[in-house]
Amino acid sequence: MLPHKTVYDLDGELTSAETVAKLHALGPDIVVICYFDAGVYEDYRSDKARFPASVIGKPDEGWDGSYWLDIRQQDILLPIMRDRMINWCKNKGFDAIEPDETEVWSNDSGFPITKAQNNAYNKAIADLAHSLGMSVGLKGNNTEAPELVDYFDWALTEQCWEYDECQLFKNSFIAKGKAVFNVEYNTNPNCTRANQWHINSSRRDLELVGPTASGYLYQPCIPDTQSTW
Repeated sequence: MLPHKTVYDLDGELTSAETVAKLHALGPDIVVICYFDAGVYEDYRSDKARFPASVIGKPDEGWDGSYWLDIRQQDILLPIMRDRMINWCKNKGFDAIEPDETEVWSNDSGFPITKAQNNAYNKAIADLAHSLGMSVGLKGNNTEAPELVDYFDWALTEQCWEYDECQLFKNSFIAKGKAVFNVEYNTNPNCTRANQWHINSSRRDLELVGPTASGYLYQPCIPDTQSTW
């Protein structure tokens, strides 16, 4: 990712190719990221029938209709994720992919997944995106960032200030010249340090509602009108 870009991060399945094209038409410095969940099964997705019961685990607490996946079963999951990357992301004109909910091993998934197995799945997801010519970001996996930095092009971390984990991204992604986006929901980011480290930090509402909705919160460490650290 180059500096001075305007980035949009949108749900890949729910966003049309027309919307992606309209965003790109706003200017040459627009980057549109395709979001989808790669580590959980969601009972409201159009491809839900492709997931056999053997890969569906315990509920992802706090998110209705979402259940952890047995990411050890790559032979089942990777073809599904590849099709999502093609049909929800690449074919619609997205520039990059954000695979979410991929830190399964440290959650109560119902499966005895190890960190090594979790990292292997993340690396496989990154390889799939790159094989399609798309940029891919590490979403979450804060404590694993140093182990995964060489496989991902940028990172999006939630609550790394709250849990004192932002240093892990400074020493990995930032050190290698890769962009890091940070969102906090329960506490204000350390903007002084974030700006010094060149981590793009902001505070947002958990539901990520639009500007006209009740509960909207957007407090970036650097104003959107500012193009330098």
